[in-house]
Amino acid sequence: MPVEMSKDLRSGALVYHRLPKPGKLEIVATKPLGNQRDLALAYSPGVAAACEAIVDDPAEAAHLTIRQNLVAVITNGTAVLGLGDIGPLASKPVMEGKAVLFKKFAGIDVFDIEIAEKRVEQLVDIISSLEPTFGGINLEDIKSPECFEVEAMCRERMAIPVFHDDQHGTAIIVASAILNAMQLAGKPLDKVKLVTSGAGAAALACLNLLVSLGVSRENIWVTDIEGVAWKGRATQMDRWKSVYAQETDKRTLAEVIEGADIFLGLSAAGVLKPELLKTMAENPLVMALANPNPEIMPELALEARPDAMICTGRSDYPNQVNNVLCFPYIFRGALDVGATTINEEMKLAAVRAIAELAREAPTADADPQPVRSASHPAHRAGCRQGGNGVGRRTGADRGFPRL
Repeated sequence: MPVEMSKDLRSGALVYHRLPKPGKLEIVATKPLGNQRDLALAYSPGVAAACEAIVDDPAEAAHLTIRQNLVAVITNGTAVLGLGDIGPLASKPVMEGKAVLFKKFAGIDVFDIEIAEKRVEQLVDIISSLEPTFGGINLEDIKSPECFEVEAMCRERMAIPVFHDDQHGTAIIVASAILNAMQLAGKPLDKVKLVTSGAGAAALACLNLLVSLGVSRENIWVTDIEGVAWKGRATQMDRWKSVYAQETDKRTLAEVIEGADIFLGLSAAGVLKPELLKTMAENPLVMALANPNPEIMPELALEARPDAMICTGRSDYPNQVNNVLCFPYIFRGALDVGATTINEEMKLAAVRAIAELAREAPTADADPQPVRSASHPAHRAGCRQGGNGVGRRTGADRGFPRL
């Protein structure tokens, strides 16, 4: 089903991608190539000196090639946001878009790689074989649950950062918002009740990171298209989702949302009805992140619960949860220190840095503003952890609390 957008936006997007030259990327030489000597230095015979130096010391690749500032954005096109399984070729515009965000906000060079392979082992073989070329791997739009296996196997095989942004980028931004919102509400993380709608890769990664941050696993209730994830449920379950299965006879979102402090929606439009929101705890946090239409529209949510704090995935509302506030910068930090992985400590450092930046943002700043990370102290702090992300988010107009 086509993504909903105005005719003007659709036609404008097609013109944008076609002109003045197709696509959004190009390769530009960083060295002069103006004469015969330049050619001899860039290629044969001079290039042999660089090759020999790397043979003697592989670490020299970071100083003699682009590798230490080069990330691969890799997909098989099986779970493209809003489009589903459209295949590798049709997903290329999305990957090019991701690439230009890396370049714009963190100065990182990117090759997008679209792979026609759905089998996990074979996909991992292809990705891991690319390690000599890249300083990091950003996995993108690979369907669940295969994405968990692909990332885990690549991380095990490769000595460079491998980061599935759909999981961890979302989780870092969500956790930052929850950290600030619960501080505003005066609710300790280990006491809050959290209910999810949706149990895909992004939702489960959010929960895993929130548990690391201090949310109690016993206070987390997962719901999906089959209802509550309960111990003994056989349909639509896997080993990653089963971690959050509860011993309960409750089966629906309506039954478990009563008294919840946080609603985390990564599912579908209209799932959170106003009557359900009314049963949540005082000063609830509503993270309605389905795109393009959230689980509940902010205006409707505020009408039902004027005390609610609301986040969406949309740029036309405050408190937007947007991965661009994370993934360029956590990679920037990881590449700068030559990290071999992006671990839980780095992700938690990114959560706290982004939360702190949001608290520092001026109240008139109604929209999230990505910032160039290298100039910000949060990036430097993140580098000491091995990598970090920074960004600015949230706002305070139209009655929406600034998180």
